[in-house]
Amino acid sequence: MTLVVQKFGGTSVADPERMRAVADHVARCIRRGTQVVLVISAMGKETDELLFMAEQVSSKRPGREMDMLITAGERKACALMCMALADAGVEAQSFTGSQAGFLTDTNHRNAKILEITPDRVVDALSKNIVPVVAGSQGVSTERDVTFLGRGGSDTTAVALAHTLEADLCELYTDVSGVFTTDPRVVSVATKMQSITFDELLEMTATGCPKPAMRSVEVAHNYQVPLHIRSAFTWEPGTLVVQEEPDMEQPIIRAVTHDLSESKITVSEVEDRPGVSAKLFRYLADGGINVDMIVQNVSDQGCTDISFTVPTEDLEAATEIISGPNLADLGSKGVSTDQAIGRVSIVGAGMKSNPGVAATMFETLADNGINIEMISTSAIRVSCVVEASRAEDAVQALHTAFGLDAA
Repeated sequence: MTLVVQKFGGTSVADPERMRAVADHVARCIRRGTQVVLVISAMGKETDELLFMAEQVSSKRPGREMDMLITAGERKACALMCMALADAGVEAQSFTGSQAGFLTDTNHRNAKILEITPDRVVDALSKNIVPVVAGSQGVSTERDVTFLGRGGSDTTAVALAHTLEADLCELYTDVSGVFTTDPRVVSVATKMQSITFDELLEMTATGCPKPAMRSVEVAHNYQVPLHIRSAFTWEPGTLVVQEEPDMEQPIIRAVTHDLSESKITVSEVEDRPGVSAKLFRYLADGGINVDMIVQNVSDQGCTDISFTVPTEDLEAATEIISGPNLADLGSKGVSTDQAIGRVSIVGAGMKSNPGVAATMFETLADNGINIEMISTSAIRVSCVVEASRAEDAVQALHTAFGLDAA
């Protein structure tokens, strides 16, 4: 019998009508002879509402208590889903992350899964009971409730699919699959029938919001088959595969953009061995994730180092490299810029096709869009541009690489 793990995001279970629609879908799958394990996110915007409530109550918000609060949304949704399934004639049982066997580290608000022992989930399946697992949560090695972070329900589903040796992991959301770019920016963006894990990883790392990048990493590492699809139309979505056939493979598969980062420039840093190491060690020890890095050519013994960080970490990052740490670097000052956007082109085909970067840069130049920073990988080229021109860049690049007619 086929075993499928199905994850439903917040919009997919946002209200009683959506809950019943999901329950009917699960009932149809079971009638076709498929065993189903459900992973459920909190309903609608409930996580945002809980976070807002916490801000109104306290300025401190200890991590342990925040995790206890945030994970309540998923537990509530699971119980309601089991009730909807009962009305659809399906026996189901809800499980918290800890009941489902998710053991995590002690990092509150963004815990990592260490081990899964899904004994109760397996037992339910053996009795033809549908397990409904609360997404994005577990229990730490210190026996505290933990939250896996934003998008953690995707990771829960993929990790559970691997552990259960499921035939497929379906991630249901409010879009019908993975598109060549954001359809809100380019109206002629098209849904891809399939995409490689490597390409999807680059897309999620550079602005594609769904699925969560951590879930794609887990699926890639453990070769978990993924299907990204809509919970509103139920149509086939995008299959994520290990490798695409080489014949007529497009050079560029997608264009992404991200407005969630800011740039920091540490100016007139002493150009001597170990300075960059100190700078980025300070940031790493402070829990700051650095993305793109550019160091200018040394001039009279000094250089400028620019890098990007998530905007939500900008204030913390600036504080870390100010004061004594800045003096230790021999720098003359720090400046920031929040009005930036990153635009990226992604495609495994660029590995064997010269001139891709040149075409990207020429396209941006022809449209009067200045490039502030550049970074590359084997299948991606990213440019930092003015935030106000990011969507213009996406539209121009989508056309330039022939994706309008994909």
